[in-house]
Amino acid sequence: MTVFACNNLTKKFDRDYLFENISFGLEDGERLGIIGKNGIGKTTLLKIIGGKEIPDSGEVVFNKNIRLEYLEQQTNIYSNAPLLDYVMQAKPEIYSLNEEHDFLINQINNFKNDSKANELNSKKLNEVNHKLDELNGWNLELDAKIILTKLGVTDFQKRMNNLSGGQKKRVALAKVLLSEPDLLILDEPTNHLDADSVQWLQEKLMYTNTSLVFITHDRYFLDAVSTRIIEIDQKRIYTFNGNYQDYLEKKESIIEIHNSAAEHNKSKLRMELAWLQKGAKARRTKAKSRIDWIAKMEETTKKIKEKKIKIELGTSFMGQRIIDANYISKSIGNEILFKDFTYIAKPKDRYGIIGPNGCGKSTLLNVLAGLMSIDSGSLKLGDSINIGYYRQEITDLKENQSVISSLKEIAEYIDCGVGRDRYITPRDLLLKFNFPLEQHSSLIETLSGGERRRLSLLRMLIKNPNVIFLDEPTNDLDIPTLTSLEEYLDDFYGVLLIVSHDRAFLDRTINFIWSFEGNGKIKEYPGNYSFYLERKEKLESERKSEKSIKAKPDKTTNPKKIDSPQKKLSYLEQREFDLLDTEIQNLENKKNILSDKIINIPPEKYIEIQELSIIIEDLNNLINDKTQRWFELSEKI
Repeated sequence: MTVFACNNLTKKFDRDYLFENISFGLEDGERLGIIGKNGIGKTTLLKIIGGKEIPDSGEVVFNKNIRLEYLEQQTNIYSNAPLLDYVMQAKPEIYSLNEEHDFLINQINNFKNDSKANELNSKKLNEVNHKLDELNGWNLELDAKIILTKLGVTDFQKRMNNLSGGQKKRVALAKVLLSEPDLLILDEPTNHLDADSVQWLQEKLMYTNTSLVFITHDRYFLDAVSTRIIEIDQKRIYTFNGNYQDYLEKKESIIEIHNSAAEHNKSKLRMELAWLQKGAKARRTKAKSRIDWIAKMEETTKKIKEKKIKIELGTSFMGQRIIDANYISKSIGNEILFKDFTYIAKPKDRYGIIGPNGCGKSTLLNVLAGLMSIDSGSLKLGDSINIGYYRQEITDLKENQSVISSLKEIAEYIDCGVGRDRYITPRDLLLKFNFPLEQHSSLIETLSGGERRRLSLLRMLIKNPNVIFLDEPTNDLDIPTLTSLEEYLDDFYGVLLIVSHDRAFLDRTINFIWSFEGNGKIKEYPGNYSFYLERKEKLESERKSEKSIKAKPDKTTNPKKIDSPQKKLSYLEQREFDLLDTEIQNLENKKNILSDKIINIPPEKYIEIQELSIIIEDLNNLINDKTQRWFELSEKI
């Protein structure tokens, strides 16, 4: 069954087209992910499908039996109702019946001596009960509470007007999910959700019968949920069956084919252009169709290029002290956010910070940046550090300023200190992060929400920081920008601290996790986010096994026997121990590669053999030293 069909949709923004004469449809049960750069028209397309905006031409034809719900990217809710009541109104008929049920119960209890009134109210109550049975409406409140809790909302009586923008988005998401429509249209549903909530939402949408059209920057979410992907590019749409991984594989093949065809056409194009330039005016008039064809062919020779970032930054001198935080604690009101937390920063630190919404992740960044005071402990920042702080709220853009002027007012260039491309100008940076040349002189007031966040990110990067704090950097950024940022961070040599719920981004950028685990405790885990999840699941499984064993009394165990207390490593020793396994394995791999290489070197190249032998011997000594250190720390534990 067809849910809807878009026929020849065209939409302009200012003088330019977002998309032109595009057509596609959605079948029952399909989950369609829409991707493309910021400002390309993704949200506009969703609004047209959802009836929030009118196309310049074309139409959207719906199956008349379809009921849809639409979650907008920016949620504007004007209501002072308790949030639980607001969510339950997703099913208005059942909500009204529940309200009437409660009213009638109160009436019966308040007028026990009025037999006629009680008889009438009892009759109405039976009718209401019968309708609730038919509609399976008794669990409405429970279902609403479950969804809200899964999305990180637990204060059910809080008024809607008192919620932050992120909280309103979560409540709005809960409402559309509870309504159980035939079609869900979701614009960036994972924004403002923590990682556990994203995982729950992902699984819920994967196993629902509801048809789905959605935009997301979360690549794990996109890969797991989508059954088809549409990419908007150059005013057209390109359809790819399957998930995000299928899209990447097919896109790579298309680019290779396109580039090959472009090479093949080059020589033919030169001949055609020569013919065009030599021809007389009268001849050109007669061959207009041929001239148009040449222009079209010239366009096809332009190779498709995915913009990539490779900038070596963050190498400026930081000194011996970067960030020294010793046993710091912070509370807000009566709530302890963290206590006795210690962190001694060193170059190339890469930490991801995770935890439930409101647990104190952003506060920790503010404290470590020296922007908030601490309750106890000591915090010292190095004199040579230059902190680049990318926050959730954009407050540094001027509406009447041009895009490139916004960067130039901070710096005329970035000094990378390497190679021919040592100096990176604002123009270079804008191009690397997918701002086309024609947009450089555009006013900031014309930018989309995602483009503004991208520009704000570049304003931070052009300061050339050696310490970077990123607070939810993936919100509203498109996938090409995230890829560019990840590649930039690959070659960043300074300290990197990231608060994020984006699992793919954390997997790609960090090698340690700080997890907020309640009661002011922040626990450190080595590895990226996926490794953290595996370890967490393993620990949970071990705890369950221990509880099971403790539940069964062991008669052979001597209850008076007390294990010797476990020795603890210092903070720095624990970090060293966590890294040793990986370091030893990397050294072993390097030694094996050189050993294989030395075997294949001809005997006459004895100098090369001698040089490699010395390197291998040094590697062996280093492996032995690190292995010995590993044993020392193991015994100490």
